[in-house]
Amino acid sequence: MSWRADHVRDLWQRAQEALKVAERDVRDGCPDSAASRAYYAAFYAASALLLSVGKRPSKHRQVLAAIHRDYVREGKLPLEAGEIISALFYLRGIGDYGGSEHVALADAGKAVADARRFLELVRPLLPPEPLP
Repeated sequence: MSWRADHVRDLWQRAQEALKVAERDVRDGCPDSAASRAYYAAFYAASALLLSVGKRPSKHRQVLAAIHRDYVREGKLPLEAGEIISALFYLRGIGDYGGSEHVALADAGKAVADARRFLELVRPLLPPEPLP
């Protein structure tokens, strides 16, 4: 297996792990952390998708832009996927850097469900090589 395939697999595994942590954090009543981990689940999945076709954006906004430009606009992913990752990016900003502003528990729960949906949308576009 190539370096790129190994790295795609690693990013996909990170996406799944981040989703599990986000689910736990919602159950434990930690909405800021849950929203952050939900975003990272989608971010790692998006990064795996981009890397699988040889793209290596280095910044969060570049990953989001590439998903919108190369996948949503081109019809490879539904508009829903673009809306999800953008909303998760916004909530992650509140969860990680919001100061006195915090993510509501209901919003964190929706973020987790949305991250799970994003992974469901991305998975079929990844190469069929063994992924966890």
